[in-house]
Amino acid sequence: MMEAILSIEFTAYVALAVLLYAIREAANIPNRFIPIIAVVLGVAFAAFESNAFSFEVLVKGLQYALYGIGSVAAIKYALEKKGDR
Repeated sequence: MMEAILSIEFTAYVALAVLLYAIREAANIPNRFIPIIAVVLGVAFAAFESNAFSFEVLVKGLQYALYGIGSVAAIKYALEKKGDR
């Protein structure tokens, strides 16, 4: 279990989520552009990770993007709920 948590894939998800959240907050980018940025960053990271570009790399990058977007949404929701109290 601990190996899965510390794996490079989990680190990529967390790093992408933190990066997306920071970009969203710092640049004040509208929410509709966050998924596009996430896809570009996710695919770029997957290509960098494998030192190549293929269909599998594209799918892995999209997976990173989806998990990153979900994580940002969860963080945003948790912070908004905390602020409502």
